Amino acid sequence: VQLQASGGGLVQAGDSLRLSCAASGSTFSNYVMAWFRQAAGKEREFVGSINKSGIITYYEEILKGRFTISRDNAKNMSYLQMKNLEPEDTAVYFCAAGNAWTKKEPSDYDFWGQGTQVTVSS
Repeated sequence: VQLQASGGGLVQAGDSLRLSCAASGSTFSNYVMAWFRQAAGKEREFVGSINKSGIITYYEEILKGRFTISRDNAKNMSYLQMKNLEPEDTAVYFCAAGNAWTKKEPSDYDFWGQGTQVTVSS
């Protein structure tokens, strides 16, 4: 499956932003979808994931409540809704697809989008 993330940009602290991930080339509903982020000079970190049907989500604990992942299998899309953004949320955000559930390591995912930059100014 090919993935393309979009929707990043420059926002102010406290703003909201929704990222999108468009999938193509394979049956989208066969995959767990996840979002990761990578700040400059840091390792890629897990944001959250959503199961194949879109019913269950799983988040990195510190992000729970501000970030919401959803998917639309009919449109082959996954979304990351972010609210109350903080400067510490500044990073490149990636969507990823895999088959394992509740996995948080980048190596657990087989397919990656190219990333979209989110910059939060104070």
